[in-house]
Amino acid sequence: RIKAIATSQAESFGCMAEVDWKEGYCVLVNSENETNFARQVALDLVGAERVVLNGPPLTGSEDFAFMLEKIPGSYLLIGNGDGDSAGACMVHNPGYDFNDDNIATGSDYWIHLTREFLKV
Repeated sequence: RIKAIATSQAESFGCMAEVDWKEGYCVLVNSENETNFARQVALDLVGAERVVLNGPPLTGSEDFAFMLEKIPGSYLLIGNGDGDSAGACMVHNPGYDFNDDNIATGSDYWIHLTREFLKV
């Protein structure tokens, strides 16, 4: 459809259009078992009131999607809160301010996840 639109628009101005489509990133799809495992670790660590279970889908691209095509896994976000900025925003945004108070929570999560996975 993109090629048809570009070609028609170009022809309406007496021009030609060429569309060279390059595939980008694949869709990131979490594996059910690994997602349930990661979710339970978060619930055990910080409690249900601090875990967003069904957040909105993200529309950005992520190279972790290529890994999930090869092995099961789960991509998750550890919330940042507002930090010192005027409000919460995602990374790769000029207003992003990393909240240093979350360093302990983030590291505790990965330690807990690893221990549960290894059954240590």
